[in-house]
Amino acid sequence: MKRNEHIIKEVYPGSIAEEMEIEAGDVLLAIGGQEIEDVFDYRYLIKDEYIEALVRKSSGEEWLLEIEKDYEDDLGIEFENGLMSEYRSCNNKCIFCFIDQMPPGMRETLYFKDDDSRLSFLQGNYITLTNMSDRDVERIIHMQLAPINISVQTTNRELRCKMLHNRFAGEKLAYLDRFFEGHVEMNGQIVCCKGVNDGAELERSIRDLSRYLPFMRSVSVVPAGLTKYREGLYPLELYTKEEAEKVIELVESFQERFYEEYGLHFIHASDEWYITAEREFPEEERYDGYIQLENGVGMMRLFIEEFEEALIELQRERKDSGKRTLTIATGKLAFHTVRGFAERMMELYPELTIHVYAIRNDFFGEMITVSGLITGQDLVNQLLKYREEGAEPGEVLVIPSNMLRMGEQVFLDDMTVQEAEEALGMRLVPAEMSGWDFIRAVMDEDYSMERENDGIAYVRGYPEGIYETVY
Repeated sequence: MKRNEHIIKEVYPGSIAEEMEIEAGDVLLAIGGQEIEDVFDYRYLIKDEYIEALVRKSSGEEWLLEIEKDYEDDLGIEFENGLMSEYRSCNNKCIFCFIDQMPPGMRETLYFKDDDSRLSFLQGNYITLTNMSDRDVERIIHMQLAPINISVQTTNRELRCKMLHNRFAGEKLAYLDRFFEGHVEMNGQIVCCKGVNDGAELERSIRDLSRYLPFMRSVSVVPAGLTKYREGLYPLELYTKEEAEKVIELVESFQERFYEEYGLHFIHASDEWYITAEREFPEEERYDGYIQLENGVGMMRLFIEEFEEALIELQRERKDSGKRTLTIATGKLAFHTVRGFAERMMELYPELTIHVYAIRNDFFGEMITVSGLITGQDLVNQLLKYREEGAEPGEVLVIPSNMLRMGEQVFLDDMTVQEAEEALGMRLVPAEMSGWDFIRAVMDEDYSMERENDGIAYVRGYPEGIYETVY
C-alpha cells in the first residue's frame, strides 16, 4: 500500500526547515514514525519539543531528521496542497447559498462549495457539520483543534434539515454536545432568512446555543445575502428597516445577561442589521475583542475607532497634504461612513479634495451592497458615467482591497487592475480599508499595499477570498 506523501512547495527563510536543509520539492513522509493523513495530523504531530521527520530528497535519498525546538514552533514549511489531502465539498443545498446565486460563465473555482472542518480550523471558515464523521469529531477533540466555527442556522432540527436541504442536518447538531464535553472552543453563526429562522425561532436558537457557554465563545446573526440570480430557488426577501430593528433588539436583550454571567456578550448582530436599521453601531467593548470580525460583526466600529486614532496621530505629525484631488469608490453599505471620513479630512486640509462614490452592484443585483462583491465592469462603467455628468475625479482612485482576488490584481469578473486603469485614465490604489490605511491612502501619493496570497479563503459561503466586508 502506497504511503501518504506530501510535496513541499516552499521553505520559509530563517525557519527550522531551512536550517535542516529541507528544500522545495522534497517530500514529507512521516513524523515520529507516523504517516500524515492531512493537515490535522501534521499540526498535531509537530507540537513537541523533539520530533523526528522522515523526508525524501529530490535525489530519492530518505533523511530521518532529529529536530529539537520549542513546543509551539512551526517548521516553516508550505505544502503544495494546503490541506495535505483532498478538499471536501458541501453536501447541502442551503436555501440561502450564495454560490447557487452566482451567474453562469464565471471561473470554475467560484462554484466550489466548501464545507471542510479543516478549513474551519486553519482559516476560520464556517462549516455545517453535515459531512463530518464520528472519527472527525474524535480527532478534533483528541488533538484539541480549535476554534471550530459552525454554521448552525437554527437549533430546530426539523427546520435545519429544511434550510440545508439535508435529512441529516438536524442530527448532526449532536456534535455540538460532543465538542462541549470535550472542551473544544467553538464559534457559531446564524444566517437569518426572513420568515424562516428569525423571530421566535431565532430566540429559541440563541437560548439553546447559550447552553454551550463558555466553550462556544460567540454566535453571529447575519442576514442572508441575495443576488438577482434566484430563479428556481427558495423565495427569500430582504429585511426592512423595522424588521432589522427587531433583530437588533432581540440580540441586544440577551447580551447584558450573558455578559453578567460569563463575561462575554456571546450573541452579536452583524453590521448590516445596524446599517439597515439606520442605528449607531455598538460601542467597541460589546464586540468581545472583535471575535466575529470576519463575519461582518464589528468591522464598521473597528474602522471608525481606527480612523479616530489615526486622525489624532496625523494631527500630531502636522503633515501637510498638499494640493491633491482623488476619488474613493466603495459599496453602498459603507458609503455614508466613508463619506463622513472624507468630509472630516477635507475640513482639516482645505487643499484636499476627495470624491466618494457608492458603486451600485449591477452584476449581482442592487440587493448586494458590500464592496467585496463589486466587479471591475460596475466600477468602471459607473465612474465613467459620473465623469460624463461633470465629475472631476483626479488622477488617483482608492478602492478597498477586497474588490480584488486574493493576492492578485484582478477583480471578481476577471477584469485586471491595469485594464480598469486604462479605461478610467486613473491610477488605482487598492487599500486595506482600516482607519489607518484610509488616511495613508488619502494623504500619501506614493501609498501602495502589497497583498499576500493566503490561499483559498471562504467566509459566509463566498468563495475564493470574497469577504463579506462592509466597506
